[in-house]
Amino acid sequence: MKSEKLISLAIAMLFSILSFGQEKTITGVVTDRAANPLPGVSITVKSTIKGTQTNFDGQYSILANKGDQLVFSYIGMESKTVKVGESNTINVILNEHSAALEEIVVVAYANKKHKASKAEIVSMQSPSIVYNSSSTQALQGRVAGVQISPANNNTASDIKIRGKALTNNNNEPLYIVNGVPVNKDSINQIDPKTIKDVRVEKEATATALYGSRGQGGAILITTQNGVQQNLSKKELKEKLALLDVKQQQPIAVDQEDYENFIENQFETPKTAPLSTFSIDVDNASYTNIRRFINNGQTVPKDAVRIEEMMNFFKYNYPQPQDKNPFSINTEYSNCPWNTKHQLLKIGLQGKIIPTDDLPASNMVFLIDVSGSMGDSNKLPLLKQSMKILVNELRKDDKVAIVVYAGAAGLVLPPTSGDDKTTIINALENLNAGGSTAGGAGIELAYKIAQENFIKDGNNRVILATDGDFNVGSSANTDMQTLIEEKRKTGVFLTCLGYGMGNYKDSKMEILANKGNGNYAYIDNIQEANRFLSKEFKGSMFAIAKDVKIQIEFNPKHVQSYRLIGYENRKLRPEDFKNDAIDAGELGSGHTVTALYEIIPTGVESDFSQPELKYTAVKNDTSTYSDELATIKFRYKKPDGDKSIELVQVIANKTTAIQQASDDLKFSAAVAWFGLKLRDSKLISNKSSKDILILAKQGLSKDPEGYKAEFIRLVEAVN
Repeated sequence: MKSEKLISLAIAMLFSILSFGQEKTITGVVTDRAANPLPGVSITVKSTIKGTQTNFDGQYSILANKGDQLVFSYIGMESKTVKVGESNTINVILNEHSAALEEIVVVAYANKKHKASKAEIVSMQSPSIVYNSSSTQALQGRVAGVQISPANNNTASDIKIRGKALTNNNNEPLYIVNGVPVNKDSINQIDPKTIKDVRVEKEATATALYGSRGQGGAILITTQNGVQQNLSKKELKEKLALLDVKQQQPIAVDQEDYENFIENQFETPKTAPLSTFSIDVDNASYTNIRRFINNGQTVPKDAVRIEEMMNFFKYNYPQPQDKNPFSINTEYSNCPWNTKHQLLKIGLQGKIIPTDDLPASNMVFLIDVSGSMGDSNKLPLLKQSMKILVNELRKDDKVAIVVYAGAAGLVLPPTSGDDKTTIINALENLNAGGSTAGGAGIELAYKIAQENFIKDGNNRVILATDGDFNVGSSANTDMQTLIEEKRKTGVFLTCLGYGMGNYKDSKMEILANKGNGNYAYIDNIQEANRFLSKEFKGSMFAIAKDVKIQIEFNPKHVQSYRLIGYENRKLRPEDFKNDAIDAGELGSGHTVTALYEIIPTGVESDFSQPELKYTAVKNDTSTYSDELATIKFRYKKPDGDKSIELVQVIANKTTAIQQASDDLKFSAAVAWFGLKLRDSKLISNKSSKDILILAKQGLSKDPEGYKAEFIRLVEAVN
């Protein structure tokens, strides 16, 4: 009897654990007490870093477990915590913050009333501004967080919201008068005596309400006799678009530089039996794309490198079970964007090395402090990023800091990772200014790294820049020659890109591709934390280098094939066994994913290759009738010079997309979105709706919310 009770108790506990361990998608709408939807509400899973925000209509979607607590926070509102139960729908009503009490401040014999909260929205009322000669002057000193500098001759006044200069650059604040967006000239024509109320919505709230046009904040003015217009979402979007055309002030991207490339075409195994390429674990393209979409900008076609989009995400590949540093995983299924075609996924999973077993590091921070690095999303963000990396260092690690502008210099000699205060102080003392000759900096950084080289250690230069620098005559070929020479030293390279407007992605790509390196674009401190802390081992410690893949397709089953992405990583067939040819490195715990789109033999397709008269020879494939392809892999140990080769055969066995793994579904959705952004001519279906369906089907094991974030990015692109 006692044993039966124990068994029953164990079963009950098991069911309890299972019920609380199953992640599910929670959706809902957040409103105020008047049933108005609240855009930009922050929703987080308590005690985790998972989070999301409501969209324009107050809607949200987040993954959580039963029993988790969702925390809803919004500017000027009381936060609310809701426990996840059986229901997958949680609608929330937020109340105005009780601490937002009014106070009275006497200014120029007039009463000023505003809410004394820490909210993003600050306001003032008309009695405080009736004595000003212009409406812009009326804001000076009256609205918290807003500063006005005097106009100079015929120039407009500079307006700063939360310390950021706005009106004289492309981040001008958005002006809303009686609910309608207007330009600054219209503001200057308003008689200050007619202003009833002014509200300032700072960046986070303004962006949530008005998209990228609100990234400089928004100033909302209500006049005494004006009629408040409640524009619909569509009307507001049209007004904002018209306003941008009138002002002719798009966010500048024309100074950014991306390497032009043509997407891979279909090839036939009869004339091109081998497909050879280097792996690529970089993911800079994805974070750069994220920056464009979050800013409401069109993504430049050549900024989209599909392999870097796919490899931003982690997949559920098993750890290697043998002496090799990575496991090999393949899957063959239907192609979601061309239903007559098939999709072959190849996935590598790097071995995870325990932190205690990692070799000592010899790192040189090579930091661009030229004048172009002065923006807040460049050197200031760079400093904060490097502090994250410094906190990961151990006593046996060494760090030196080299800077370059007009000239290169050593600002911190090799210092123990245990002396974090000294390293951080050296970072804090950096300031931007000067020209951008980067060649001398690269020379000095590698010299320091070589002088302190650790045998069997992690020797690495970490270059942090916006890419706007010169090497020799400034040509990319000079830089490529320099970095290929430095690669021979055995020192690895990590490139960290920062900033926008004049960002030189093409140079960063060359450095990483040709310098035994990897490359990340840091668009915010969260990305710095992901790349330099959470993925520290994968980003900074190579377990294999010069990793190459070569696949031979069986013409019995494959009419045509094409590699999705990896355009700048393709190799000639003869390069596969040439150990002098450089290829990508694989870090501890890294995953690499590649997709091939395949037109099966006998299938009529709009993208089939034409039949050739003189190459229609019969291939004797009877011995290999069940084989789709053979894949070969070559890699070197981090300190080795000779490659090791692995071979794996892929069976001609297809799994329906509905039964395919979540990894295949999600990686295919990411690739599909990349093809859409590039406006690929090789896909006929570019529906965001279909991409979303597939991505949501593959949405699993997303503890940090990056896959859910991808879904929000797809939703933002028509």
